[in-house]
Amino acid sequence: SLQISPSPSLALLSLSRRALRAPRPSSLPARRGYRGGSPADSRRDLLEIPLPPWQERPSEPLPAKRARLLYESRKRGMLENCLLLSLFAKENLNSMTERQLNLYDRLINEPSNDWDIYYWATEAKPTPEVFENDVMVMLREFTKNKNKEQRLRQPDLEYLFEPSR
Repeated sequence: SLQISPSPSLALLSLSRRALRAPRPSSLPARRGYRGGSPADSRRDLLEIPLPPWQERPSEPLPAKRARLLYESRKRGMLENCLLLSLFAKENLNSMTERQLNLYDRLINEPSNDWDIYYWATEAKPTPEVFENDVMVMLREFTKNKNKEQRLRQPDLEYLFEPSR
């Protein structure tokens, strides 16, 4: 005969406690996220998209390079770098030499992982020698925020249309 427990929530509670204490059978794979329905970790379900290698653009006019770098500084894919690089670009792009613009271009476009740029700028990880230059020094100094400015959003673009001082 079917007996109904006086308190179904108590039955569920004791069931969930038992499930927490019970050891996981070793025959079951550890669940670590979405595997695309693949029962075994064959890694065939991983999709790696190769990034094209960074290439310098020596014939790009400086106004076009500055505009492109401003855009690329604002559209990073992670909020931390969007804020950091867009504010850095606003403050520095117009005064950078062509050589510095090329160094900045390489810095923000060659690494395939944006977190690397963030960690180098915040000095959480050492900067690779290839990116250790005056632009990286400028970015690290900017990141220290010695004036204690509020950096909670990207700058508006109106400053682009103001007359030069």
